[in-house]
Amino acid sequence: MRSSLTLSTKSPANPRRAITFLLTAALLLPALHAQTPASAPPQDKQDKYEQALSARTTVKVLPNGLTLILSERHEAPVFSFYTLVDAGSANDPQGQSGLAHMFEHIAFKGTNTIGTTNYPAEKLALAKVETAYAAYDSLYRVSTSTGTVARNQEKLDALHKAYEDAIEAAQKYVVPNEFSEIAEENGAVDLNASTSEDSTQYFWSMPSNRLELWAFLESSRIGWPVAREFYKERDVVNEERRMRIDSSPQGRLVEEFLAASYMAHPYGRPGVGWESDITQVTATEAAAFHAKYYVPSNIVVAVVGDVDAKTALPILEKYFGRIPAGPKPEPMTTVEPEQKAERTVTLHETTQPIYIEGYHRPDYRSPDDNVYDAITDIFSNGRTSRLYRSLVRDQKIAQVAEGFSGFPGVKYPGLFAFYALPMRGHTNDELRTAIHKELDILKTTDVSDAELERFKTRARADVLRGLADNDGLASELAEYQTRYGDWHEMFLELQKIDAVSKADIRRVANQTFAESNRTAARIDFTPPTAPPVQANQGGAQ
Repeated sequence: MRSSLTLSTKSPANPRRAITFLLTAALLLPALHAQTPASAPPQDKQDKYEQALSARTTVKVLPNGLTLILSERHEAPVFSFYTLVDAGSANDPQGQSGLAHMFEHIAFKGTNTIGTTNYPAEKLALAKVETAYAAYDSLYRVSTSTGTVARNQEKLDALHKAYEDAIEAAQKYVVPNEFSEIAEENGAVDLNASTSEDSTQYFWSMPSNRLELWAFLESSRIGWPVAREFYKERDVVNEERRMRIDSSPQGRLVEEFLAASYMAHPYGRPGVGWESDITQVTATEAAAFHAKYYVPSNIVVAVVGDVDAKTALPILEKYFGRIPAGPKPEPMTTVEPEQKAERTVTLHETTQPIYIEGYHRPDYRSPDDNVYDAITDIFSNGRTSRLYRSLVRDQKIAQVAEGFSGFPGVKYPGLFAFYALPMRGHTNDELRTAIHKELDILKTTDVSDAELERFKTRARADVLRGLADNDGLASELAEYQTRYGDWHEMFLELQKIDAVSKADIRRVANQTFAESNRTAARIDFTPPTAPPVQANQGGAQ
């Protein structure tokens, strides 16, 4: 299952890789690969495609509030689905960071009918686990805060033993991996999920003659998941954090970068969570998160493939309609204050130097959203891009240099970020100066006709290319329906792309890339410290 550390979404039509993934890949690749511009179909063909897609796509909002989208494609006897829950890591409650990601893991543990030999007995056993853990955790927290761990050690050991015994008793009812095995035994492929800062997604593909089985499985885990093996999985998530962040200089740098960039908004927290939160979050808290955010009114399910709406829709209504309704979660009220001065972070590591800087930008609803896409393309898309030509090809001071928008998310105001890795013999300061020089040119000089046209051609092609297969179309339908309330917005995206002008790019560059709006983070190489020389204990020989 992918986490927010491996996938981040820029906008419904433009998936962005998380910066940690980019940095890791950059360490393996000495330079950017060339990208061949793709041709977008002419406007009349785009209009016909939208009309054809509309004719075979049905949207149904169920009485409980869940939105279903069915799009018929009968080329092969398979279908793909994409369930989007409009809650991600940014929605983690205070003190429970990483909970959205944790719940993504729990969603594969089964339901009240799958993954258990006797759910009524298991339910009682899981309740005893929570009672035992709460008793241990309460005394542990009091003991650590008052410095009385040693005095209470015997009682802590006894409570911990009771908690372990309760887990062992509950484990007797578990049928491991039954949910995934049922799906795979019936032809499901690419079972996966992801948690971004903005949302949580579940998806796979399956033979079309298994549609009803899928509807039962998916609706069951949305409506009645069971947090079995929760504390075992909690350890797995904490180990994931250690590998991706604590043991990774790049991961530590990104964590520090985001923490410096955000003073108030939860975008400043790591999506995987802080270790102190991960190791103390409970199954009871996970159940509360599910009750608040996994309500039908907060979920869109898109199904694309060999399905007939007339026969498929009643099946989906039967299963997804039985999920209990609930109020849509209230919008987030925290607003990141305007940044007034540059912020800097420097890590000293015995590893590859890296330079990152970011600038606050509006969320995806901004009328300038596509202008930021244009800047990304002109600065970073292949060997014709400005950063590659200047820093990599001409000056030869960088192994890789890129800029991209919408990090770490797009639902709320995010960052336009740049990163670069210096060549041997060159420094982060050189990269910083070179990036700023390119930004100054962007602010004062119009981009060329060729650069603007390349962006528009590639962007239009990217939008339509994402609709070429079942899983791509399912994700786009769900994303646009969630963000705009109408999946047709993806075709309005094409008009917005065409409307971007040279003047827009200069205006947005001057508004955004200001020193006071900048957060810079870097890893500077520090040679390892030599071990102390041991004195000769035996005297002269």
